[in-house]
Amino acid sequence: MFNQPFIPIIIGTDMNAYNMAISFHKAYQCKPILIGREHLPFTQYSSVIEKIEIFPELGEKHLFASFLIKVAEKYGRNDHKLLLVGTNDLYVRLIIEHSEQLQSHFIFNYTNEHLMNQLQIKSNFYHLCEKLGIETPITYYYDCRTDYSTIPEEIAFPIIIKPSNGISYYQHKFTGQQKVYKVSSLSEMNHVISTIKNSGYDDELIIQDYIPGDDSYMWDSVLYINSYGKTQIVTFAQVVLQEHTVTAIGNYTALITRFNKDMMGKLQRFLEAIGYVGFANFDIKFDQRDGTFKVFEVNIRQGRSSYYITSLGYNMAEYIVDDLIYNKDKALVYLDKEFLFTVVPKIVLRKFVADPNIRADVKKLLGEGRYDNPLFYKDDHHLKRKFFLFARQMNYYRKYRNNQW
Repeated sequence: MFNQPFIPIIIGTDMNAYNMAISFHKAYQCKPILIGREHLPFTQYSSVIEKIEIFPELGEKHLFASFLIKVAEKYGRNDHKLLLVGTNDLYVRLIIEHSEQLQSHFIFNYTNEHLMNQLQIKSNFYHLCEKLGIETPITYYYDCRTDYSTIPEEIAFPIIIKPSNGISYYQHKFTGQQKVYKVSSLSEMNHVISTIKNSGYDDELIIQDYIPGDDSYMWDSVLYINSYGKTQIVTFAQVVLQEHTVTAIGNYTALITRFNKDMMGKLQRFLEAIGYVGFANFDIKFDQRDGTFKVFEVNIRQGRSSYYITSLGYNMAEYIVDDLIYNKDKALVYLDKEFLFTVVPKIVLRKFVADPNIRADVKKLLGEGRYDNPLFYKDDHHLKRKFFLFARQMNYYRKYRNNQW
């Protein structure tokens, strides 16, 4: 069943969980154990996953550790270490908050709770960026608890509104809830703020200058810093397309890896200066008005589109395993190979990529075979999953045709 001295335990059942599962399978021919709140087709019908343990209340803070300890007691053995990997912000937060309970059962590489709060709470993160010389969009704050606001009376529209505390925000569901709001008037801004407050969300809202530009102005960077604080890989990629439905904006569906030594070095130095460890994934946008890259946020984990690292031969699972299992040092890599990552069909790339130069790059990379769609992992043979993916690819065309951000 497990021919390696470890068993991957992945928390999540979504696309990110699948990409991590196939990274482990590709590197070690092992099938991970997944833990989730519900079955999702990305992973439910996969032939490269050993078992999915479902706990509908997994996201409840007071129950999280007990569920994981049950899994540890079921699969733990003296000759195998349980390697724990989170795949969304909530699960990573819960791992960190319960690290003292979990570290006697699992091994993992995540930052400490204080630094997590500096990074996951966006208002804290922007203050940290300002202190350490990382450019961010012009940002104002609205406190839903006190109605205190730093928003100027003559604010320039359009603007972006988003929660400072994304985890708390999604715990207060409401009709029409969006990940990010783009608003064009004062009355629209007041309506969005009122709607969010009425949901019960009681933290800060981020009010930001809207940086113009289509999807290709968005950029992505992934870093891995080992448990000793040494950076081992830095990437930089240009977004080709992102999801266009209002609930999924910010989830990238296609990227091309690029190379920008200055920006890659700046992000590396930022994480090293704050004592960060583990995977980190930055969301960035290029501001053509002043020629700077401006950072929106950092996820304290790999992203669902980070699989391009594995595709290019720098397997994400190997970074974790070599660090935590084999204590193996790795030379620093600034990824500089051009490659196309996509989870959408080729027809969507050809029809809905706005920039002609990016379209030309896409066509070139497709023609040269320098692309990968991890959802069609060649060693995953489950027939029902193939039907699901075919239907999903067909639906992507309709989504991009009918939704514009």
